[in-house]
Amino acid sequence: MKALPVLSLLLCVCSVFFVGIYLFVGGFLLVRLEVNRTSTCGDVLQPGGGEPSAAAAADFCRARPRFRRAVLLVVDALRIDFARFDARNAAPRPHENKLPVLQEAAAARPAHGRLFPFRADPPTTTMQRIKGFTTGSLPTFVDVGNNFASSAILEDNLIHQFGQAGKRVVFMGDDTWESLFPKKFHRSLPFPSFNVKDLHTVDNGILQHLYTTMMGGDWDVLVAHFLGVDHCGHRFGPDHPAMADKLTQMDGVIRAVIDRLQNDTLLVVMGDHGMTDTGDHGGESHKETDAALFLYSPAPLFPGPPSQSEPDVVPQTDLVPSLALLLGVPIPYSSVGQVLLPLFPPHGQTDGAVGGLSQLEALWINAKQVNRFLETYSGMAKDIPPENLSQLKDEFSRLSSEYLATVGEGRPPSPELAASLQAYLTSVRDTCRATWARFNPLKMAAGLVILAFACLTCFILSELSLTLIREDGRGLKGPVVTALAAAVCVAAGQLLTQGYVEVAWCLAAAALSSELLFLWTAYRSRVTAVSKNGSKALKFASWLTPRQLLTPPLLVPLLRCASLLSDSYVIAEGRVVTFLLFSLALYIPFHLNWDGLLLPPSHDPLKSAGLLPSPHLSPSTVRKESGTLLGCVGLLIGSLYLSLSFHGCREEQGACQPSPFLSPLSRLQDSQLKNLHYVLSVFSLGVWTYLLRRCLRHYGNLNSSGGAVFVARWILPLLSVCLGLHWAVSATPEDSFRNLAELISLAQLSLPRAAFCLLGLGLFLIWLDPLTVFIKTRAAASARNSALPPPRYRASTGISPQAELHHLIPQIYQRMRRSLDDGGSSGELSGAGEVDSRPAVEAYGLGTVYSAPLLLFCGLLGIGLLLLHPEGMALSFLLLLLEMGALLHIHASSTTLKGLHGTYSGGFKVPWAPIVMWALAATQFFHATGHLPTFPSIQWGAAFVGFPDGHTGTILPASLVTLNTFASHILFAVACPLLLLWPLVCEVRGSRGGGGRAACGDEGEDAVMEMRLRENPQLFSSALLQLSTRYLFIHGAQVFASVSAAAILRRHLMVWKVFAPKLMFEASGFLVSSVSLLIGVTLVLRVDVAVGRWFKRIIPDVAR
Repeated sequence: MKALPVLSLLLCVCSVFFVGIYLFVGGFLLVRLEVNRTSTCGDVLQPGGGEPSAAAAADFCRARPRFRRAVLLVVDALRIDFARFDARNAAPRPHENKLPVLQEAAAARPAHGRLFPFRADPPTTTMQRIKGFTTGSLPTFVDVGNNFASSAILEDNLIHQFGQAGKRVVFMGDDTWESLFPKKFHRSLPFPSFNVKDLHTVDNGILQHLYTTMMGGDWDVLVAHFLGVDHCGHRFGPDHPAMADKLTQMDGVIRAVIDRLQNDTLLVVMGDHGMTDTGDHGGESHKETDAALFLYSPAPLFPGPPSQSEPDVVPQTDLVPSLALLLGVPIPYSSVGQVLLPLFPPHGQTDGAVGGLSQLEALWINAKQVNRFLETYSGMAKDIPPENLSQLKDEFSRLSSEYLATVGEGRPPSPELAASLQAYLTSVRDTCRATWARFNPLKMAAGLVILAFACLTCFILSELSLTLIREDGRGLKGPVVTALAAAVCVAAGQLLTQGYVEVAWCLAAAALSSELLFLWTAYRSRVTAVSKNGSKALKFASWLTPRQLLTPPLLVPLLRCASLLSDSYVIAEGRVVTFLLFSLALYIPFHLNWDGLLLPPSHDPLKSAGLLPSPHLSPSTVRKESGTLLGCVGLLIGSLYLSLSFHGCREEQGACQPSPFLSPLSRLQDSQLKNLHYVLSVFSLGVWTYLLRRCLRHYGNLNSSGGAVFVARWILPLLSVCLGLHWAVSATPEDSFRNLAELISLAQLSLPRAAFCLLGLGLFLIWLDPLTVFIKTRAAASARNSALPPPRYRASTGISPQAELHHLIPQIYQRMRRSLDDGGSSGELSGAGEVDSRPAVEAYGLGTVYSAPLLLFCGLLGIGLLLLHPEGMALSFLLLLLEMGALLHIHASSTTLKGLHGTYSGGFKVPWAPIVMWALAATQFFHATGHLPTFPSIQWGAAFVGFPDGHTGTILPASLVTLNTFASHILFAVACPLLLLWPLVCEVRGSRGGGGRAACGDEGEDAVMEMRLRENPQLFSSALLQLSTRYLFIHGAQVFASVSAAAILRRHLMVWKVFAPKLMFEASGFLVSSVSLLIGVTLVLRVDVAVGRWFKRIIPDVAR
């Protein structure tokens, strides 16, 4: 088998797809331009004038601040309904009515405290929210990727301004602040934040220093970021007794802080974001964006009790200018927030607030600061629409004239002026929010073109696979050399013109030039591939005709790709893909029946009379295969229906209820329900292990003593036992078995790590020694015949060195042995006497020599991936295994029926229908394992399986989360070569032009099964290459459709909520699928090398 051409061609195809994705994402998901300028107390904002005193030319810091100190208590994930108190609620849920201090303080002293809903801008992840309420700017979509790799904030921010003003900032809590503001704190007490299972370390660490710090005098601004509520949500959800305990603890903390406040200190209690009903966040549902904001001071803070004019919701960006003006520091340069007016007295009522600003004065400073930023940014970025920019400038000019005239004439300002200033500030923020997706159209276009040509190249490569394999991949040399030359030329040109090299454009030139050369060569040559039996392949022009492309198996993915332009389709993708897979499953038997292949042919008198050749066609065999096919279709439909019970819910789906199996056992309060879920999970895991071992034993693959068989016999069941014990330990409540707490903690650490070690050892042994073939001489077999039962399957017997040397097909091996056993003439085959003098060999499991290690590899990998999922997903994984088996048997039975009726085309070509179904199944089980193409649905808990104390880096947790998210893509891609192998495993006599009895598990000696692949290594290699490129084409077309949807709808209302996340997940899924497919193909090639060496060992004088 020609391994190098297959791997080289697949790597090249994957590479051009990767380059196209990289270019488009680089142009689509750019971080907005940051204005690296800083506000200072000496800044004079334009237009000048209007100040009460001529000496007060500067706008910032010109008045004595209302507060000298501030305490910022950030309660991570403090949703607004967590902070409210309803006395009429007689049966509050665990997250309700646990923070009464906020409403009590606001009701008892309305001029001193107020509670507001505090709305965050998505993405609602901690790092982006800290950026938002310290800089006053709006984060872009791509920032979500930096949530666990925080980098220092370079934009002007409140922490920097406090330091510039000489204020001593003391921080304690979430260590994210330390990475965002390095060396900015007077004193810092950071605690690790990534371990979401740890509810107490950060909070208890803060409480050890919070009160003593407040009572001391070595601070001006105190920031304490509590994480217990957020981690409790991630681990248990909001409706868990642990959440009630955490909120009650926070209530006590706030009470203690209020008691220690002085009159010159402002208290700010806020949540950075909310959480969903499952405890997650990151998206833009109201439960994720609506946090709580509580403002309090022992001195009067508000001019009066709450009024109708107060805002219903406070955007997080508005906190920045409000705190800056209250504490007497400049508003950060890039802030687009507007001051919270209830914090400032109305015009003419500033006597009670010493040195304070009135509402109109605060709005005027705020408007001038925002206008300055707008002018600076528009001069640098040029991405704000000119008409919007002109309209905003005209509005500010009008408001400036009106304000200056009002102040200059000394008359009281009209209420409309303040409202107009607020409207102007809102308009600027809305304009920035709409335009701060700073696209690079040139990179996006280049990425689209490369991806389009990559799909076309992949399709043509699948049709030219046999020709390219026969050329030993020589057709690849030209495109590779051209790609390197193009990249070098572009790099040299950039060095000469710009003085630096931009790698993205070098990669673009390389990918595009290689694609164009390959397509041009294929078009010009109009290759006609001639197979070994003399039949001619289709010409190049016929591959792209509508008749070839609009067949149902290709029409289904084509329609799916087109529908990715619809946000409603993306939202309901899980059910739609299930329907498409269901439809294709029904199409196969209907299509076979339409062609007259599903049932035995009717009696033909001409054939009975001998006037027509009568093929070897047994009606019972046809009926058996048809029954198998229809039974597997029923199993597939049942699995699809049951898998819908494991889907998650998007916020757009309204009344949808997520599957209860998505919750870890530790979250369940009902002990009976918890026990039922555990029993179902362990039962599913046991059935998974049993089916794998049963299949391997059925085909005689558990008789040898090799590494792969050792894995199947020992490591596979041990891994299952480790997983079951890990589930039991993880479900144990913390407050139970207190005497065994240390042992339970040790088990939570050691069991998953032991499972990881077993998984790694098993996969390594399969790779090292993949053969599952047991051999013995006939003499040895006869001696042990009475002791050992006959095997279920014998691939071939009586293999002679001369037969192997002359590349005789397995049927000739058997004919030769029969002729020798029957005492046939020696003239029938030269050297027969010499052959008969050699000991014959019996081989068990040789017919499944390729599929057995691949099946075992996927089964072992599936258990490892299940370890990273909630326990309830074990039943979903079992359905995945059943669906895989059903798809394989449907394909095998369909191929067999075509062969029995004489319509089989020959070779090992896999049709489009099973490949499309396989690719759809990967997407379908992405949803059936509880995943969604949204960031809040990411199961972050996978990062802590085996690492309950967290990680020191980000590579390992990111890898674990990736394996969890794309588990279905990994399993289906690694197992993809089974589509080529399984029809051979289940071949039936006469289905491929040979003789013999049924070979799908029978003991017939005529069964050759996967040994047929060694008859023609070129056909084997080309079929494997064709299967792989077709599978890549399906996934690549989906990526291209997602990219096109994001590009076309980049100004759509739902682009950042639906289309951009879908693009990111589709692109990531393609990357993972490509790597996994290469692993599966490489394993098959590894087995082929091992089979060749095996033949050389048993036949020493053969040199194949």
